[in-house]
Amino acid sequence: MSNNNEEIEAVFLEVDKEVIENKLTEIGAVKKEDIFYRHVSMDFPDYRLDNDNSWVRLRDDGTEVQLAFKKRLGVTSQDGSANDAGMEEVETVVGSYEDTKALLLKIGLIEKHEAEKKRTRWIKDDVEFDIDTWPELPTFLEIEAQSWEDIDTMAQALGLNPEDKKICSVNQIYRMYDMDVNDYSKLSFDGLVKK
Repeated sequence: MSNNNEEIEAVFLEVDKEVIENKLTEIGAVKKEDIFYRHVSMDFPDYRLDNDNSWVRLRDDGTEVQLAFKKRLGVTSQDGSANDAGMEEVETVVGSYEDTKALLLKIGLIEKHEAEKKRTRWIKDDVEFDIDTWPELPTFLEIEAQSWEDIDTMAQALGLNPEDKKICSVNQIYRMYDMDVNDYSKLSFDGLVKK
């Protein structure tokens, strides 16, 4: 992540995990870990953050709990039909998931939805490759690097077309598959729970 809190990351949809992992091995990337995440997205009751293309995320990876403010930059579409310019993220490590969630509710935030995700992380130099699986979505690859040029170079090395990259949130990815996360209170591998 750069010093100005902008995340430089892009998504490549509908990848074959085995094929991508073989390519990652070929280019010298190293598998770091498999992670199971649970997270909750929160906002104010008037949805002022959502209206500004931002949200508060509390996430637990089984080892560490992080609290983050996320904001989509250069937004031109809500359905993923056009790429954003990027993403701002301010993140810090906190203690307990449940206690932090309770604190956020006490200061007036509301829970938008809770979700689960499976991630396999690979690293090559200072580039992170995350193979992500979310409930009801095809597996996709997220590449995070120091520059957009690095992302394009790594995509090409993996046999992907840089022009296919998506710069968007997972909510937009759900919309690409005709689902609106705002219709659900929980996105779980055990099933989606409607509001």
